[in-house]
Amino acid sequence: NRIIVQSFQNMYLVIFPEGTRYNPGQTKLLSASQTFAAQQGLPVLKYVLTPRIKATYVAFDSMKNYLDAIYDVTVVYQGKDNKGEREESPSMTEFLCKECPTIHIHIARIDKKDVPEEQEYMRRWLHERFEIKDKLLIEFFDSPDPERRNKFPGKCVHSKLSLKKTLPSLLILSGLTAGMLTTEAGRKLYVNTWLYGTLLGCLWVTIRA
Repeated sequence: NRIIVQSFQNMYLVIFPEGTRYNPGQTKLLSASQTFAAQQGLPVLKYVLTPRIKATYVAFDSMKNYLDAIYDVTVVYQGKDNKGEREESPSMTEFLCKECPTIHIHIARIDKKDVPEEQEYMRRWLHERFEIKDKLLIEFFDSPDPERRNKFPGKCVHSKLSLKKTLPSLLILSGLTAGMLTTEAGRKLYVNTWLYGTLLGCLWVTIRA
């Protein structure tokens, strides 16, 4: 579940306010997320984690003079296990190798003027967006009406994703990564980019928040 910020310059910034992917097997993470919401006086969510505001606020505050809209995107990998529990989302390898179920994507466009600029008001707004996500997912997985289950409301567009569309990307990415890792300089560059890029990103978010 993500927030996409669109600017007039046709650039997109994708933010995952949950901080990590929802995983029904990580019961401690889910419990901690729900406990945090309860302590903050926020509605407890069932199918999504309680969103955190820092990255969303910093991104919006930095780009608000150039923004067109924010797109609220909810992605569901259809399927439950034999116990009726929501299954873990497929890994990138499973996705690229076509070992994943049908994917459902719900997109809502929010005009910039409808997003509060102050951090505390934005925190409430962001949680309300995730409450909407949660209701969509409850309806998707648990609706008593079979006709409304396993689908999102609104106009539906079907698009098949074939292996020939995903395999070239996997081969190119794997080839570039493997080529970099075969040399000592490439390995250092790979590790340093991952390590220092992450640290600088976290530092920047902390300073701006």
